[in-house]
Amino acid sequence: MMSTATTYGFPQRYHPTVAKLNLYKYHGVKKSFLNSSPSPSSLKMGVKSRRLPRSSRIVSQARDALNQVQVVTDSSWSNLVIASENPVLVEFWAPWCGPCRMIAPVIDELAKEYAGKIACYKLNTDDCPNIATQYGIRSIPTVLFFKNGEKKESVIGAVPKSTLSATIEKYLEL
Repeated sequence: MMSTATTYGFPQRYHPTVAKLNLYKYHGVKKSFLNSSPSPSSLKMGVKSRRLPRSSRIVSQARDALNQVQVVTDSSWSNLVIASENPVLVEFWAPWCGPCRMIAPVIDELAKEYAGKIACYKLNTDDCPNIATQYGIRSIPTVLFFKNGEKKESVIGAVPKSTLSATIEKYLEL
């Protein structure tokens, strides 16, 4: 015979899984795990920590900086975007914008994929409203494409990576 005790306002016989639900609590990582050193068995398996020479680390850091989306401001706009020889992708965003945070990893991936072919920048519309007004940005995220200092196309909203890739490819072929 089923009991008729109530759970969340419903008789328990209608929700048998609610009564049987066991939830495990997360208690965090133990300090002993964080402070532990690698075991001798893991070192025997070939897990090594190899440190690169200083010059290699600097080159690697410079390469990573080129592959990432850089910030453009009012003062650097004309040098970085207008005077660029390569096509330029500029994302207009704000820190409080949810869709902007959704599209940011996509822009980062595109910057890495097209490194050396296009320049990728982001402009915070809260910090630099003049440029956003100049180009008629009324909603964010908006991605503008520039070639030879001219605005060629704009994409408004959090769009899939394929949409932005297709637009980039269009201006690389010209």
